[in-house]
Amino acid sequence: MLTAEHLIMDDGMALPLRHWATPDNPGHPPEAVILALHGFNDYGTAFTASAEWWAERRIATYAYDQRGFGEAPHSGLWAGAERMTDDLKTAVRLIRARHPGVPLYLLGESMGAAVVIVAATSENPPEADGFILSAPAVWARETMPFYQRAALWLAARIIPWATFTGRGLGIQASDNIEMLRALGRDPLVIKETRVSAMEGLTDLMSAAYESASRLDRPALVLYGEKDEVIPAKPVLRFWQDLPDEPAGQPRRALYADGWHMLLRDLEAEVVRHDIAAWIDARERPLPSGADQDALAKLAQRVAGAG
Repeated sequence: MLTAEHLIMDDGMALPLRHWATPDNPGHPPEAVILALHGFNDYGTAFTASAEWWAERRIATYAYDQRGFGEAPHSGLWAGAERMTDDLKTAVRLIRARHPGVPLYLLGESMGAAVVIVAATSENPPEADGFILSAPAVWARETMPFYQRAALWLAARIIPWATFTGRGLGIQASDNIEMLRALGRDPLVIKETRVSAMEGLTDLMSAAYESASRLDRPALVLYGEKDEVIPAKPVLRFWQDLPDEPAGQPRRALYADGWHMLLRDLEAEVVRHDIAAWIDARERPLPSGADQDALAKLAQRVAGAG
């Protein structure tokens, strides 16, 4: 069931829903609809600025809080990849029913992108016209250092309830410092992460990483050269495993000034414009030029980093 403020899942759980509609114009529905999935420890308001920008260009956006995040029930608890992908498929069915005949695109940011990838490559993929993957979380176990894998495995079995803040890691997610400070003050953004959730996220990232070769439907895959959250090496391997164009038409885009939060960085409007342009005409080059030789440029960067 789809209400004004919630998506009601098949098990009765109500997930908070936000909707940014296009300006009222009787007889003229949105030209496209985006269903957006937020990243780890974040929630649906992550897309506010972008959704408002797209609405002015006749693209409506929906975003819901995934289980365990934001205002959804069981904050901080990991729901599992199967449950999260099932929720996405249900959301797609409900929103398609509200907007019959209007193209629907799935947009995932980081963890949300991993959920989209796993759903899109499953035996029963959601009925979407394309997939937009912003800084996809594809940091699989096999690409992590051994000591990191071992520490996570041990902690998940001894102290799965323990929480960590990530302070002191020296990782910057965006160049939009004002936005980052606002997230730090937002009580709905999770600040202390359970070990069990970290392990669940790693399982999800691994599944997404291994699914690249099966992502044979239209997809726009975005990554920032300054991303400090998802390392470039697993992203490169993921890009290399994607089917070649034009069969599935995946389009890789590399932003020289982009960080992890591409849609909230200081240069976010560049990315928003590219997404809108890709939705309008997938066969055309992106306005920013970020898709030009993106794979070769990322490979060069990884090789230069040693």
